[in-house]
Amino acid sequence: MTQCIVGWSHSKFGKLVDETVESLIAQVAVDAIADAGLEPKDIDAIFLGTMNAGLCRQEFPASLVLQADPGLRFKPATRVENACATGSAAVYQGLNAIAAGQARFVLVVGVEKMTHLPSSEVGEVLIKASYVAEEGDIAGGFVGVFSHITDLYFAKYGDRSDALARIAAKNHRNGVRNPFAQVQKDLGYEFCRGDEKNPHVVGHLRRTDCSLVSDGAAALVLTDAVTARTMSKAVGFRAAVQVNDFLPMSKRDMTAFEGPTEAWRRALDVSRLTLNDLSFVETHDCFTSAELIEYEAMGLTPRGSGAIAIEEGWTEIGGILPVNPSGGLKAKGHPVGATGVSMHVLCAMQLMGTAPGFQIPGAKLAGLFNMGGAAVANFVSILEPLK
Repeated sequence: MTQCIVGWSHSKFGKLVDETVESLIAQVAVDAIADAGLEPKDIDAIFLGTMNAGLCRQEFPASLVLQADPGLRFKPATRVENACATGSAAVYQGLNAIAAGQARFVLVVGVEKMTHLPSSEVGEVLIKASYVAEEGDIAGGFVGVFSHITDLYFAKYGDRSDALARIAAKNHRNGVRNPFAQVQKDLGYEFCRGDEKNPHVVGHLRRTDCSLVSDGAAALVLTDAVTARTMSKAVGFRAAVQVNDFLPMSKRDMTAFEGPTEAWRRALDVSRLTLNDLSFVETHDCFTSAELIEYEAMGLTPRGSGAIAIEEGWTEIGGILPVNPSGGLKAKGHPVGATGVSMHVLCAMQLMGTAPGFQIPGAKLAGLFNMGGAAVANFVSILEPLK
C-alpha cells in the first residue's frame, strides 16, 4: 500500500441551477485541501476529471482548478477523460504521479454540469461513449444500449424484471439516508416494478431503472503512505486495477461483462483478499441491469444467478455484502466526470466511520467498481483504513 487518500470533499448531487462547472470545482477543491490539513501551496499536481463531450462550451477546463485559490497558480493541471469512468481515471493518474515520485500531494477533482441541457441533447452527448460506428443510432441512445444488453440477458437467463425493481428500490431506500443524494425518497418495490407513473423508457427498462442526469463534484487529496501516517486520517489502496475491453459490443458477450470480471479478479488477487472479506461495495449502477450483471462479475453469484443476491437480501444493508449503501448512481445521481471520484470519497468516509447518515457499522474494507461505456473501461479499487 503505497498511496493513500488523506482528504476529501463532496458536493450535493442534483439539479444545481445556481452552480457552474467553475464554481463546483472551486468549492470541492478548496474543501478537500482543507480537509487534508494542507494549504493550496502544498499541492504538487492536479488532475481534473470531466467528460463534457459537449455538455459545456468550456472544453479546456484543467486550469479552472487554479482559480479555486491563488496558491494553486503554476501547479501542473491535467484534464482526464474516460467516459463514465472519468473520475476513477483521474484518481489513478494521481496514484501514478505519486508512485513515479513526481508528486507528494495530488489534488483530484471530478465534476460535471448536465441538467442545464434538454434530455435529448444530454443523450446525444452520452451516446458518444458507445462505438458510434455501430451503436450511434440505437433508438434511445445510451438507454437503448443498456436496453439491448438487458434484452440479451433476459433472452439467455429469463426475465429478471423483478430483480431490477428490487435493485432500484434498494438503492432509493439507501439514498434516503445520504445527504449528498439527488433523490432522497423511498420509492418502494411496487412503484419500481410497475406503477403507471414509472413507465418503460426503452424495452424492459423503466424510469427507475435508469440513473439520473445530474450536476455535482467531488475531490480528494492523495499522498504516499509514509506521509499519510503523519496525517490525521488515511485510507490506503490495497488494489487499483484498470481493465479495458473492446469498444464495439459486437466483439463481446454483453451478458458476461468480461472486462469487469477480469478487473475484479485482478484486484482481489493483488489485494490477497476474497469478496467475503469486503465490508461493502459501491458499484456502477448506471442501469439496474448493470448492477445485476455486476453481482456476477464480482463473483457474488454464478453467471445468470445475480437475481438471487437481491431477492435473498444479500446486497441490502445488513446483508452478506451491502452494495451501494450510498444509494448508488440510481439515487445519488450520476454527474459523469464526478462519479468515480465520488465513489472513492464515499468509500473513504465509510472506512473512517464518518459517512453522514449512511454509515456501515464497523466497515473495514471497501470495494468499488466504476465503469466507462458499456463495460469498456473498468476500474476496481479496494480500500482500507491506514490509521
